[in-house]
Amino acid sequence: MTTRYVSAGRTVTGKIRKHNEDAILVRDEVGLWVVADGLGGHSAGDYASTMIVERLAALPRTGSVFDFIETIEDTLVQVNADLLQTAATRGVDLIGSTVVVLVHDKEFMLCGWVGDSRAYCFEDNRLRQITRDHVHGGEDDITHFGATPAPPQAGSGVLTRAVGAEEQLFVDWVIAGNRPGTEFVLCSDGINKEMSDAELDDECRRIQQPQDLVASLFELALSRAGRDNISAVVVRLQE
Repeated sequence: MTTRYVSAGRTVTGKIRKHNEDAILVRDEVGLWVVADGLGGHSAGDYASTMIVERLAALPRTGSVFDFIETIEDTLVQVNADLLQTAATRGVDLIGSTVVVLVHDKEFMLCGWVGDSRAYCFEDNRLRQITRDHVHGGEDDITHFGATPAPPQAGSGVLTRAVGAEEQLFVDWVIAGNRPGTEFVLCSDGINKEMSDAELDDECRRIQQPQDLVASLFELALSRAGRDNISAVVVRLQE
C-alpha cells in the first residue's frame, strides 16, 4: 500500500505571452495537487486561475476522501459563481479558467477536471491520459470558450466547459490506482502544445524523480516555440 509520495511543480510565462495566466498548487500535507489555466483571449484569466488555487489552498482535509472531494467540488462551484458575478460587475464577457485536480487516498487516486488541463498516469511502463479534454475541434495556440470576438480559424479548439463560463458547473472525476511507482503528470496545454504524448511517455520512462522530470519537460517545451504559459505538477507514489 502506498504510504507516501514525492512531488514537484513549476509554472512559467513561456516565450510569447506577456504574463502568466496559469497557477499551480502542491499540497503534499493533504494529498492535493492542482493546475489551473486561465482562459487566454478573455479578461483576467490570471485572476480566475489564482482564485481557484487560493481557495483550494485554504481547504482543510477532514473526514473521508469523499468528504474532501465534495468540499473541493463545492469550492469550485462557488468560484464559478463568484467569477460570473465579477465578470458581470466589470462588464466583461468572461473571466474563466480550466482546472485539473489530483487527490490522494490510501486506497486509490482521484482526478477531477474542467476544461482541457490534463492528467496523465504513468503505470506499468506506459503513459495514458486519464482526463478527457472538454474541447470541440482541434488544438490551436489559444483555446476559446464559445463565441469569440472574431470567429476562430477552422480546426481551432473551442472549450465546452470552464470554471466561470456558465451558471452550472460540472466537474468530471476518474479513479486511478495508487501502486508504488505510479506517476501522475498534471499540466496546462502549454505542455501538450509543445510535445506529443509519445515524447511525454519517453520522458516518464527516462526520468523517475518528479523534480528532474519537471525540469526536463520545461527544458523541452522552452526549447521549442513556448507559445503558451507552461505549467506542470508531477506526483510519484512511493512505498
